Amino acid sequence: MGYNERVNKVKVVIVPRKPRFFLPDIPIHAIVRGNDRKAIFVDDADKSAYLEIAKEASQSLQVLIHAYVLMDNHVHWLISSAVPENLSKFMQYLGRKYVPYFNHKYDKTGTLWEGRFKSSLINTDKYLLRCYQYIEINPVRADMVTHPEDYEWSSYRTNALAEPSSIITLHPVITELGETRQQQADVYSEGFKENIESQLVDEIRNAVQTGTPLGGKGFREQVEVLLGVKVGYASRGRPKVTKDVIDDN
Repeated sequence: MGYNERVNKVKVVIVPRKPRFFLPDIPIHAIVRGNDRKAIFVDDADKSAYLEIAKEASQSLQVLIHAYVLMDNHVHWLISSAVPENLSKFMQYLGRKYVPYFNHKYDKTGTLWEGRFKSSLINTDKYLLRCYQYIEINPVRADMVTHPEDYEWSSYRTNALAEPSSIITLHPVITELGETRQQQADVYSEGFKENIESQLVDEIRNAVQTGTPLGGKGFREQVEVLLGVKVGYASRGRPKVTKDVIDDN
């Protein structure tokens, strides 16, 4: 078989990326990971620099940061905005500013991130508080600390201990927990005395990995109506190449 015949046998199958499902003022859970799961923070100075960039991005793009945790090779965010497209811009801003800082400091080149950030829209009524907990309990789950308050690089101390923060904006789901800031923090921290149900952990993970809104059927149907698109588990990824079997003889 000649070269041209072989080329003609190659079929390019375009698999469209799943769209982002973002709505005004509805929080999203977003995750960005280091390429090949490598470290994106080497020391505390890196984490401080990253949070300063996040603060700058938040103020510039009017994106509200409700929760976060900086792990060695990935970051979780819980963010919202009245301008939905600014959520992606926020994540892109972080990458554009932090990668040059990191590469210059450690004399590296090339990409730092695994790829597109993962994200899912969160149903405020049922799932949001559990998503907060899922994010802030990460250092405990990773055996880095015994209690989330022992980890400096998360929003737990602000949300659960009422410590001031220059980047955190309290979501109504927090402020509705009590009349005073301390009451709100006390009620919030009580939720960490119970483990998140394993089924719900799986739901949170699956939602953010597939980009699917996290909520019940009614919530997903409401999102579909508002955005005019289906939110089911569609195929994702870059174009891929498939080949017919070619006999080399």
